[in-house]
Amino acid sequence: MPNTFLRVGNGPHPVIVLHGWFGDAHSFKPIEPWLSGQRFSYIFMDCRGYGGMREARGAYTMDEIAADALALADALGYPAFSLIGHSMGGMASERIATLAPELVLSMLAVAPVPCGGMVYDAATRRLLEDAAEHVDSRKTIINRSTGGRLPSSWVEWKAAYSASRSSRQAFAAYLRAWADTDFSEQISGRHPVKVLVGEHDPTFNARLMADTYLRRSRWRRRSSLSLNPSV
Repeated sequence: MPNTFLRVGNGPHPVIVLHGWFGDAHSFKPIEPWLSGQRFSYIFMDCRGYGGMREARGAYTMDEIAADALALADALGYPAFSLIGHSMGGMASERIATLAPELVLSMLAVAPVPCGGMVYDAATRRLLEDAAEHVDSRKTIINRSTGGRLPSSWVEWKAAYSASRSSRQAFAAYLRAWADTDFSEQISGRHPVKVLVGEHDPTFNARLMADTYLRRSRWRRRSSLSLNPSV
């Protein structure tokens, strides 16, 4: 059975949207009214262990997310599609592009984890690992990633939402999936890519993207980077 999903729009251009570590298929609900539903059909997919797939067991890997997304696209009858990926969903999007490059039209990555993974110091890694069990750790991570600029009430809501919409097992496993996976040597740079980052994000920022996403596809002159000061 295909993964659960939320569909927004009925346009001719299908777009599969993959959520981040703290999200699920409904993570982008506030922006849905501004999506171009006449031009695009947005398919917001739940990864295993999240949202409607919270109880679904799996390996919780990038390859599994990619395979599930491809199976969903096939079930919906999409011969080709574009991809939007946020955070770990950005890495999963790149994995799809390496496994089925002929099916991918273009890619939009939002504060994505690069396909080479992430190396953290011991204290940061411990904080990330603790987040599977402790909501306070999730609050700390969310607050740091948004530059400590958002109200505490929002940070608390986001942490609670994350905890309620994901299983602890999946959340813990996906950390290893996005932080420790490296398939950077398989990137061909053949797809048009646009990368969005937050001005106040201390980690997944413009410098990191310039050294990863843009460097890997620069020879094709088909990638670009945009800075969003509101994130």
